[in-house]
Amino acid sequence: MSDAVVTLREITPANEGDVRALRVAPDQERFVSSVADSLDEAGSTPEARPWFRAIYAGERPVGFVMLSYDVPPGDPEQPFRYFLWRLLIDAGHQGYGYGRAAMSIVIDQLRGRPGADELVTSVHPGPGSPAPFYRALGFEPTGDWLEDEEIYRLPLERDPDA
Repeated sequence: MSDAVVTLREITPANEGDVRALRVAPDQERFVSSVADSLDEAGSTPEARPWFRAIYAGERPVGFVMLSYDVPPGDPEQPFRYFLWRLLIDAGHQGYGYGRAAMSIVIDQLRGRPGADELVTSVHPGPGSPAPFYRALGFEPTGDWLEDEEIYRLPLERDPDA
């Protein structure tokens, strides 16, 4: 891992262009949408309660994360209260632990929130899939599918000994 401190920052007019320019490697494009598409999707889906941040390493944007955040229970269109909708680390910044560090921040933020008993995501299967990354974080496949993506869940109960 790089020695740069990883933080999550709001996307503002000052950094939006740099964040939108972040790109995954071409062979990863089938697994994750671009930042621009993600921001457009967030804007057109307010009922999903999108929460998104730029991932910074030091003063450099290296990625993007977006969740459905605290969705009220009972909405059949938005069945997950906390859903990891997007995680993207720029191709030139992969392999330094930034994705893991960003997810650690997100998970720590969610733990202890009312109703945050799990974080759910969906994963495209196949060679090059991010499934091993999510498994290493503690996510487990549920056996359920959302269109062509497998649903994974991470329990968020706090360890009482921590």
